[in-house]
Amino acid sequence: MTREHPGEPNGEHNGHAPRTTPASRASHSAPASATGGSAASGDSSTFAPGASLRGWIARGRDLAGDWMRGGQPGDSVIVPTSQATASAPVRLGDFTADWRMVLMSALAIGIGILGAFIAVALMGLIGFITNLAYFHVLSFKLVSPTNTPFPWWETVPIPIIGGLIIGFMARYGSERIRGHGIPEAMETILVGGSRIEPRLLLLKPTSSALSIGTGGPFGAEGPIILTGGALGSVIGQFFKLTAAERKTLLVAGAAAGMAATFNAPVASVLLAVELLLFEWKPRSLVPVALASAAATLLRRHLIAAGPMFPLGAHPTLDWDGIIASVFVGLAAGILAWVLTIGVYGAEDAFRKLPIHWMWWPAIGGIAVGVGGAFFPRALGVGYDTIGDELAGHLAISILVGVIVVKALIWCIALGSGTSGGILAPLLLIGGALGGIEAHILPTHSAGLWALISMAAALAGVTRSPLTGVIFALELTAAVNVMLPLLVACTVAHMVTVLVLKRSILTEKVARRGFHVTREYSVDPLEVLSVREVMQGTVVTLAADLPISGLRRQLAQNTARAQRLYPVVDADGEMVGVFTRTDLARLNQHTSDNQHPSDNQPASDDDGERAADTRTVADVMREEVAVAYPDETLRMVAARMITRGAYRLPVVKRADPRQIVGLISQRELLRARERLLEEERHRERVLRLRIVAPRAGRTQARRLTSASGPEITAVQTGTGRMPPTEIVESESTVEAAATVEATPTHGATADKAPVARKRNTTTAEVPAEPGAMARTDSGPEAERARK
Repeated sequence: MTREHPGEPNGEHNGHAPRTTPASRASHSAPASATGGSAASGDSSTFAPGASLRGWIARGRDLAGDWMRGGQPGDSVIVPTSQATASAPVRLGDFTADWRMVLMSALAIGIGILGAFIAVALMGLIGFITNLAYFHVLSFKLVSPTNTPFPWWETVPIPIIGGLIIGFMARYGSERIRGHGIPEAMETILVGGSRIEPRLLLLKPTSSALSIGTGGPFGAEGPIILTGGALGSVIGQFFKLTAAERKTLLVAGAAAGMAATFNAPVASVLLAVELLLFEWKPRSLVPVALASAAATLLRRHLIAAGPMFPLGAHPTLDWDGIIASVFVGLAAGILAWVLTIGVYGAEDAFRKLPIHWMWWPAIGGIAVGVGGAFFPRALGVGYDTIGDELAGHLAISILVGVIVVKALIWCIALGSGTSGGILAPLLLIGGALGGIEAHILPTHSAGLWALISMAAALAGVTRSPLTGVIFALELTAAVNVMLPLLVACTVAHMVTVLVLKRSILTEKVARRGFHVTREYSVDPLEVLSVREVMQGTVVTLAADLPISGLRRQLAQNTARAQRLYPVVDADGEMVGVFTRTDLARLNQHTSDNQHPSDNQPASDDDGERAADTRTVADVMREEVAVAYPDETLRMVAARMITRGAYRLPVVKRADPRQIVGLISQRELLRARERLLEEERHRERVLRLRIVAPRAGRTQARRLTSASGPEITAVQTGTGRMPPTEIVESESTVEAAATVEATPTHGATADKAPVARKRNTTTAEVPAEPGAMARTDSGPEAERARK
């Protein structure tokens, strides 16, 4: 980078020394950097012999903090000194995890253990209410209300009474107990800072036990997920944690509750990743997985050790079975579409009622009671019916009843805002569909197709195909059906993604005004480095430039997009920065200091400002936040936010006083621009060019051009190709067919790509010689030079 002094047309020094001398700037080396390290003269990584004990302790604390952060560099801030100190090299890796993950894992294991006890307590409470309401006995054993000995006129009011109690609890306790739990957990994570009210630890399991125990057609997993999440969130609120760390503990509790309920640790982790974490990072995945494992280990001693629905060995399906699995996936996707529409159609219908929502669960209880009177298997969680479906013991009439009655009362009850889960009903309804399909599919057991269909229905409704596959395997231990499960769940997922904008889980969150995306991808800011997008052409200011000359030069360069100007000394080293905002503030301050009398007009503004004898060194900002060419854009974006500076000079890491470019928010958006181009720009990269056989050539003529390469035109007489084929080569093509690996960028196969000359932009000439200088570096300038 070169620079000329102001007032010297030929670059000769006029004897005017810079106002900011190395001696005066050395006084600024004492303050500590933004990373918290104590400054030392020359090199901040060394200690003076007479350093105090407090300084040594502070330095050790900073080193320990860097180690706990995994070696991540802090905010790069340079305070100009006489000798520039090279910054530590950036340490990039596959992940951003640090040692706090160990602490979070320890907390998550404790939450997993407590979550297992909560799951067992909830299942016992459901059994207690069911036995009391439908059998009039005191017992905590989980039973089905199907075999109640009482007539229908005594059982129909039971769900209505349960709905009334839940409505009062929701209105005067907490409205968040309404629903099946997962959307509420998602909303808490997205917009609530992962903070759940402690009272939900009592209200949610109690309301869910009342709903299911009084015949509600729900599962216990949704309430368990929210209750376990509330446990993790409440424990996290007792510690000094970030919102992301509280989210990890919340999801750890939710996964632990589900794992303890179904003995499905891997599926619980996948459900947490696909629905609740909104990321795939070790900092959250490791604690959640350990919490799920801890809950599963404890569940083996509290409930049982084996799979929840053990099945015998199934034959490995061949081509006909895999094709049939595609059909099962399509049917399950349509079923998921119908169920989603049914749930929110019922909710829309309840919203039109001219009564308070507190009474809606009781109205939904009427539908549950009447439906249960006609078809008792529709009541309760239905674990016994799921077991019968997987065993293939149910007749077609019962399977049809499950699809019609169970689905109908489930949609109505869930739309009324009562409390209950969705996983068990989805398994039950999907399994019934598979049992019916088994009569027309290849001759295998009805339980096999019921298993595949229930997993596909779960994958379609929740938009979680991997969870559906692993959940079915862990429930039954039927590992040899993994391939048909994968096919069916993927097809069902494809159907619902195409026909539904939102799932049954995200629709409720969206109706409350929050958009939820379920697509995870690598942040484009993580992919690109600063050197790939920075501005390579930089206009700098001389430190000894007078204020009057500064105003004139910036006024003449208003058309430039540059808003931040590095200030350099006589050696071309950066000593500070100056922005157009600083200029506006400077002009405002000058105007405020002028106090003309009422009878005397104000003096000429240019003349007053010309009297200002200060230089740029007197008004520049000396503490400079900088970026380095080898940093990722994510690191720079974080620095911009924390420092409040949205334009940073890019400096060499080995010599932080040497300017190599500028970066601003506009350059950060180029990463997004590249991602959009990759998603929208279509091109044919490879073309198949068929050349006539050697024997088929009748004539070859060589064309020459004074300004271009030789072109060989080959004429053929076979009648099956165009009469002329242009080959851009001097040699004769020997092969009968060749593949051209040159990108065509959208060119069609019968048109050769046209080479275009890139237009380059020349650098501007400063209005006053010596006032400003430009340095050309970076990718743009390099391409222009080439």
